Amino acid sequence: MLVGIDASNIRAGGGVTHLAMLLAEAEPERAGIRRIILWATDQTLSRISERPWLEKRSLGWFGSNLIGRLLWQQGVLPGLLRRSGCRVLFSPGGTLPARRPVPAVTMSQNLLPFEPAEAGRYSPFSRMRLKLRLLRIAQSASISRADGVIFLSHYAREAVEQALGAPARRAVVIPHGIEDRFRATPRPARPRGDFSNAKPFRLLYVSIVDLYKHQWHVADATAALRREGMPLALDLVGPAYAPAAARLLAMIARLDSNQEFLFCRGPVDFETLHKVYHQADAFVFASSCENLPNILLEAMAAGLPIACSRRGPMPEVLGDAGLYFDPERPAEIVISIRALFENHALRARLAQAAWERSREYSWRECAASTLRFIADVAADAGNAAQRRATV
Repeated sequence: MLVGIDASNIRAGGGVTHLAMLLAEAEPERAGIRRIILWATDQTLSRISERPWLEKRSLGWFGSNLIGRLLWQQGVLPGLLRRSGCRVLFSPGGTLPARRPVPAVTMSQNLLPFEPAEAGRYSPFSRMRLKLRLLRIAQSASISRADGVIFLSHYAREAVEQALGAPARRAVVIPHGIEDRFRATPRPARPRGDFSNAKPFRLLYVSIVDLYKHQWHVADATAALRREGMPLALDLVGPAYAPAAARLLAMIARLDSNQEFLFCRGPVDFETLHKVYHQADAFVFASSCENLPNILLEAMAAGLPIACSRRGPMPEVLGDAGLYFDPERPAEIVISIRALFENHALRARLAQAAWERSREYSWRECAASTLRFIADVAADAGNAAQRRATV
């Protein structure tokens, strides 16, 4: 069986990481797949390891801008699928050609377009709000037309299907894995007396600074605990959406004008990000909208005690291995952080539980389950076509 992968709209971030890790761990012959053709931009292809069964094909000049990628997907790709002999198309980016000659599997990786309250955080006339509207239209159509849909969490599946008003034709939940470099056995939990303003208890929050990530509420909670005399410092790591960054920086300037305990570190190269986790004492995750929170998985694998938002799929992922709060109520964040700081035995127990739970998430299992599902969809579609031909 020959599988085609359309990665034309996967160019950065978690989408590229997912694709790279899936193909790095894949053993397609176990699913009856002989060869895979991957279409993507040159930038994305450079991140994908060479494999004997993988053929990497560039979009060429079509990949230089959004209009070109759209024209390629809708106008060029169907012909390429026919001429190459692909039996099935896999589109991890979430959109499909309106017309295609083969069955197709798509993946839902972005929940923001399907949660109106979260999308409503952006200005009605902003570029981001327009982008989310267009994504909802395109991805809704693709999910409705697809022969198979992969969701990353049960929460995401329920949310998307509720937004669509109907279940996907055929769907499966396959979570991402975690790279081994993030994994670290939990360190011994130090008692509160070991920390001081000179050597503070370091809280870490890794994520893009965005309107649904609520970094300013975490900063507010940290400052409140500092006023109580707790020697805490907060490291905020990640790129930023400009309007959210402005709100966060204004909050930091008001709460910590001397830059003593609130630090906005900016983005860190993904290849060295694991080292940031391994230097922290605890992790805070305050997002209110996630499909599958890869960052939370990374913190779990790093053996950190975690204070976490109770929204979205976070309880599904973290289970009873963390303390939960409402991400828009700084007073609740205060309670969770205070408990972690004051009780080192609790910290140790939660870190161990999170680390053990993280072992359930494997890129090898993700790759195997994904390719099995794609092959099953192709086989069932072929059998159905044979039955129709004999009627």
